[in-house]
Amino acid sequence: MAKRVLTTNKILTEPIQTAKPRIWTYTTEQEVKITELREYANTLVLPESDPYYPNEKKWLAAPGCIQRYLRASKWNVEEAKRRIHNTLLWAMLPPVSNASLCQRRDYKPDLIPPDEVQVEAETGKIVLSGFDLEGRPVLYFRPGRENTKESPRQIRHLVFHIERAIDLMPPDQDSMACLVDYNSTTLSTTPSISNARKFLTIVQQHYVERLGRAIVVNLPWILNFFMKAIQPFMDPVTRDKRFNPNLLELFPAEQLDAQLGGEYHYEFEHEAYWKQLCARTGVRGDGARFDPVPEKTEPQAMPQLPINPAVMGPDRKEEGVSTGDDNVTASPAE
Repeated sequence: MAKRVLTTNKILTEPIQTAKPRIWTYTTEQEVKITELREYANTLVLPESDPYYPNEKKWLAAPGCIQRYLRASKWNVEEAKRRIHNTLLWAMLPPVSNASLCQRRDYKPDLIPPDEVQVEAETGKIVLSGFDLEGRPVLYFRPGRENTKESPRQIRHLVFHIERAIDLMPPDQDSMACLVDYNSTTLSTTPSISNARKFLTIVQQHYVERLGRAIVVNLPWILNFFMKAIQPFMDPVTRDKRFNPNLLELFPAEQLDAQLGGEYHYEFEHEAYWKQLCARTGVRGDGARFDPVPEKTEPQAMPQLPINPAVMGPDRKEEGVSTGDDNVTASPAE
C-alpha cells in the first residue's frame, strides 16, 4: 500500500517559537548619527494635508528604518541621507513608470491593490510562506512558473510580495529570506536581465538591509550565464549569498518546502493562497490596511474583507482524501 503524504494549501504566517532574530545594538556615536538622519528625514515628509502623509510617517517611524539606511551606508550619514531621500522620491512615480527609477510617493509600494497584480500570482511563481531559523519570512521564487510577458506589473507583483513579507516580520526581525528555485526553469521562462536589474535596484536602493538571506538552488548549468550577467549589478552584500547550501541548517524542517528537502508538503492553489495572504497581512481591496485576520479565524467568515469575490474560493481540494481540515488533504506519495 502506497504511503500517504499529508499535503496542505495553508500558508505559514508565524515563525517557530524558537526562532531567534538578530538583536541590533548601537554605540553612542551611532545613536547620534541615527538621531541626525531621523531629523533630516522628518524635513522631507509630505505636508499633513497630503493623502499619503500618514503612510510616509508610518514608514519612517517603523522600527529600524533609519538604522537600516545607516547600516547600508556603512554609517556614512551623507550617503544615508542621499539614499533615504531617493527612496522617498521612488514611491512617488506612477505604477506604469520604470519602478527602478520611481519615487516612493507616486509608486506607493505599500498601496498596491491586490487585484492589480493578482494575475501574476496565478501560477505560484512567487509564494510567501514560512520562516527561517532566525524568523525571517521566506519568499519562494520559481521562475519556471512564469505565466506573463515582461511588464511593469511583474515588478509591482514582486514589490507587493516584499511588502507582505514585511507585514509578517515578527518583532526584532527586519529582513526576509529569498529562496530562488530554478527547477524546471527554461531559457524562455528565465527572467530577462533587464527585469533582474530592476529587481536588484529596488531591493538594494529602496528595501535596504531587507534581504537578510538569498539562496539559489537547482540552477542548471545552461543558466549560469544569467547569473554571471547580473552579478556586476549586485552590490557586494547581495552578491555574497549562497548557492545550493544545506537548507536544513538555515530553515526549520517543518517550515521548509518538501520539494527542497523539508517537511512542509505545500501544494499551491491560487485562490486559497491569495485569500490567505491578503487576510493574514490585512490588505484591503484598495491596497490599504485593516487589522489582519487572526490565524485561527476563518477569513471567509469576515464579510467586510474587501477582496474581489473572483479570488475567493474553497480551500478544500478536489483530489485526495480529506483529513477534516479544509486546508489539508492526503494524497498518495509519488
